[in-house]
Amino acid sequence: MSDLPHQTVLLNEAVEALIQDRNGFYVDGTFGRGGHSAAILNRLSDQGRLLAFDKDTAAIDVAHRRFADDDRFSVVQASFAELAEQVEALGMKGHVNGLLLDLGVSSPQLDDAERGFSFLHDGPLDMRMDQTRGQSAAEWLAQAPEEEITQVLKEYGEERFGKRMARAIVSARAERPIVRTGQLAEIVKAANPAWEKGKHPATRAFQGIRIHVNSELADLEAVLAQSMDVLAPGGRLVVISFHSLEDRLVKRFIRRQEQGEPLPRGLPVTDAQLERRARSLGKAARAEAQEVSANVRARSAIMRVAEKL
Repeated sequence: MSDLPHQTVLLNEAVEALIQDRNGFYVDGTFGRGGHSAAILNRLSDQGRLLAFDKDTAAIDVAHRRFADDDRFSVVQASFAELAEQVEALGMKGHVNGLLLDLGVSSPQLDDAERGFSFLHDGPLDMRMDQTRGQSAAEWLAQAPEEEITQVLKEYGEERFGKRMARAIVSARAERPIVRTGQLAEIVKAANPAWEKGKHPATRAFQGIRIHVNSELADLEAVLAQSMDVLAPGGRLVVISFHSLEDRLVKRFIRRQEQGEPLPRGLPVTDAQLERRARSLGKAARAEAQEVSANVRARSAIMRVAEKL
């Protein structure tokens, strides 16, 4: 179901921050259903170009249909962790005018029960953004040691009852395979002794497993590490995060680029030797109340912007 509706979060704010040169070369690291890509293309001249990435076959299908007649647009089915490789193949390393990363899972992925992302809709326990490769959530849970499941739930799901939930998962899989989202949600719900008000008791567990299955934080660290090398001087990095783990990585990365390489205290060095590579632009931005009321998923969105020096 590739045409499920999707509301793009912080659309105008992100594009406004991203584009400084209408003739430039830009990268949309997460195409999704093309909301940001369409807005970027609307702002570009005939000489401007946009390269988009997405792991999801359904998203790639939408991209080909939606922008098939626009010569300024190209898309690759790949993680944005392959940014440098793809940009270098186009001869554009060091010439990218803006990189946009809209992190996390998209609304169509969450709303399609067959994708297995949501505890609200029973479906196959998959959770892969790219269903053509890697282990599904069901395959991972079938063989992962209890200690590994615990670690994933605690570190990626920020779930304080991760150990109890992992023990319950291991016990349940000994009875029968866990292959449906409904099954997993019930197991985790029963193992959660303190439900948070307004939050489903399986929320954090599903988040942690999804992040693990898709290597989301590792991919984010990889693309951030490559970003300064692909951006042109004055090029913008715009990142929209949806939970604290992502935002913490982005915030620390931008701070490191502003401050330069860490050196021993008291070492006599010039400012130039610190190798500062970027500056933060403004404060972190959040969706306005009007956007949140129209799209509850915008509530947790936070956008940070940096400019390469």
